[in-house]
Amino acid sequence: MSLITTPFGFSSTTDEVTQGVDLTGRRAVVTGASSGLGAETARALAAAGAEVTLAVRDVASGERAAKDIAASTGRHEVHVAHLDLTEPAAVSAFTAAWRGPLHVLVNNAGVMACPERYTVQGWEWQFATNHLGHFALATGLHRALAAAGDTRVVAVSSSGHQRSPIVWDDVNFAFRPYDPWLAYGQSKTANVLFAVEATRRWAADGITVNACMPGAIHTNLQRHTSGRGSGLVPDHLIKTVEQGAATSVLLAASPLLDGVGGRYFVDCNESDVVDRRTGTLHGVARYAVDPDNAGRLWALSRELLAQAH
Repeated sequence: MSLITTPFGFSSTTDEVTQGVDLTGRRAVVTGASSGLGAETARALAAAGAEVTLAVRDVASGERAAKDIAASTGRHEVHVAHLDLTEPAAVSAFTAAWRGPLHVLVNNAGVMACPERYTVQGWEWQFATNHLGHFALATGLHRALAAAGDTRVVAVSSSGHQRSPIVWDDVNFAFRPYDPWLAYGQSKTANVLFAVEATRRWAADGITVNACMPGAIHTNLQRHTSGRGSGLVPDHLIKTVEQGAATSVLLAASPLLDGVGGRYFVDCNESDVVDRRTGTLHGVARYAVDPDNAGRLWALSRELLAQAH
């Protein structure tokens, strides 16, 4: 299977990847869209004509972002809805309230390298936020996604997935000493595995799911790391927000990705599978695209969420 390549790359912006793309009549949900990459992703989709819902934990911040998007794009079909990915009841409320088809879902919200913290269910905070909440959201919206046809789901992952596979016997650090970067890596691996298994299960419904690494961008995601992420990325590889959101927007909107699913993209192009940590922002670990791992994670996620209800 050959790698998917596009005319775009590291420096491409959201406006460049959507040039000539008309999303009129398509409806999109972007999580974590009150700032940073999420807000820019929502802006770019709205500018291309989509009706966009900002799914956010802080509704007031979301309302400010929606107002800015409407002002900058001239598009007023920009909505805000409450969503707390760490609370299964809140995710269920969001999915139950959704009406009509959904053409684009961008699972963008996340937390990076936070201090040790657990949900009331005992789930490690990064795994709960970055993976389980988005898994519950996407599966809860499956009917709406299937009703749309030609549907795109984007799972925003990270090169940080190379820091850890899924540790099946200790996902929630019940036995291991907590390590914020290992927890982050595990959750980002989960994002890629979700794309693999969701595409396998849902492609027949017209739904394709891809994962991506946005790049290194200074946003609120780095609030637990002094604003510098891992601190290992040289300045010349730091992207603007418009460049960072470009890969997500490409996967969500471009006709170049019609029918493409279950893959991992960096800088707007599919990335090689690797068997060792690369020390770069490129490459997807083989364990993160392994179909057996993907099926196992899907079953585990369902089991954990069932226990929460």
